[in-house]
Amino acid sequence: MIAEWINTILQGVLLGGLYALFAAGLSLSFGVMRMINIAHGDMIVFAGYAAVFVVQVLGWPWQVAFVVVVPALALLGYAAQRFAFNRTLGGDVLRPLLLTFGLSIVIQNALLQVFSADVRGLDIGPLATATWDLGHDIAFGVLPMLVMATAVATIAALQWLFRQTRAGRSFRATSDDPGTASLMGVDRQHVYALAMAIASAVVALAGVFLVMRTTISPSDGPARLLYSFEAVIIGGLGSLWGTLAGGVILGVAQAIGAKLNPGWGVLFGHLAFLIVLALRPQGLFPKTRDP
Repeated sequence: MIAEWINTILQGVLLGGLYALFAAGLSLSFGVMRMINIAHGDMIVFAGYAAVFVVQVLGWPWQVAFVVVVPALALLGYAAQRFAFNRTLGGDVLRPLLLTFGLSIVIQNALLQVFSADVRGLDIGPLATATWDLGHDIAFGVLPMLVMATAVATIAALQWLFRQTRAGRSFRATSDDPGTASLMGVDRQHVYALAMAIASAVVALAGVFLVMRTTISPSDGPARLLYSFEAVIIGGLGSLWGTLAGGVILGVAQAIGAKLNPGWGVLFGHLAFLIVLALRPQGLFPKTRDP
């Protein structure tokens, strides 16, 4: 009995790594541009379908999907921010919301036309079921552990980028005071586009891992967006490590709910979000000025 609960919590922690990847890109776009991307979840699903195309249509190994999809989505994110999203930023918060809402609809319908409504997944061979046995009836999947390790490494790399590099200083300066940053010679349009490119690369990682772990359909985007929002809010706006903590809390809550009743997993995740929001509205590790 104790081993079962340890396995449940362990699986929830590892699921939180995937949710942290979901949320990190959203945290970046809000932290730097102060922009809420309604299409974020659909971008995750789009990345998953892009991996399906690379593997099932082009016939390339699933490992190549990372090499193709991540830089491709980063380029698309840069172009979208530079030539479309930047035009909507300013005093009216509705403009980026409406634009990204429209993008969400376009992505969903495009995926529906190209791939139909059938669910898709990736065959990754033995890795899909490989487990690491810790003894005493405690084990965890190798793939979920790989996802968690990638999430930790990605957030650590982003933290280093923001704190230790010239680009990171530009991100922070533009986020804190765009007008003054522009006067100091910072190309705000390029900085925003570069931040979206990085966020989109993280989204691509999340999308490829998602389709490796489970099946996806064109209508899955809003659910992924909701999980991303919840992880960001639980962890605290602007805090990357808080995003990881938020993802873990969300994953553990869902795992415990599913253990008690198979239909309670998502419900318990939402309840955990509401409890944190009620008791600590600013999140567990808020950092409003430094992403």
